Amino acid sequence: MPVSLGEMANIESHLLSHLGEFLGFARARLRDPDLAADAVQESLLKALQRGGQLRDDERARAWFYRILRNTIIDLQRRSQIRDRAADQLAVEFSVAADQEADRAVCRCLNHLLPSLKPDYADLIRRIDLQGELPEDLSVELSVSRSALTVRLHRARRQLKERLEATCRVCAKHGCLDCHCEPETRPETNRA
Repeated sequence: MPVSLGEMANIESHLLSHLGEFLGFARARLRDPDLAADAVQESLLKALQRGGQLRDDERARAWFYRILRNTIIDLQRRSQIRDRAADQLAVEFSVAADQEADRAVCRCLNHLLPSLKPDYADLIRRIDLQGELPEDLSVELSVSRSALTVRLHRARRQLKERLEATCRVCAKHGCLDCHCEPETRPETNRA
């Protein structure tokens, strides 16, 4: 049996008289005032659409709290789903960006490594590109950790000089979109 306009007006005024209470309830659970206001508004709309289910305006408050609780649960579920999807997307973009950056860096570095002193090129290849640990490499090469650190620093400095000489502007500003031509790269093994 549909609710008459007079009964609907009574329900509306009863619910609206408790609006502050409903907002406080939603804020305590959602911890976001804007989201809480949205939850109350969405719940009021649902209550007005389902007004025919209510026979007694004295029970309207408890009935509305059920609607509000369900709305809050739905909002939290949607938020969790969005958060998981956003996290997954961020991971996928990060992995793709890292892979592309690695490919761009490796293309440029692989063209320049032969122009370095062979032991410098080997250090950069093994530590920076392949991820070997300097501690392990110093044991393998029978040099102290500090000596290896100095060699690695010199190797990186030499590589930087080659990058700046070859790639000019893009190497100084860190651009990974390098369009340097391989034939303009130096091929000498200078110290």
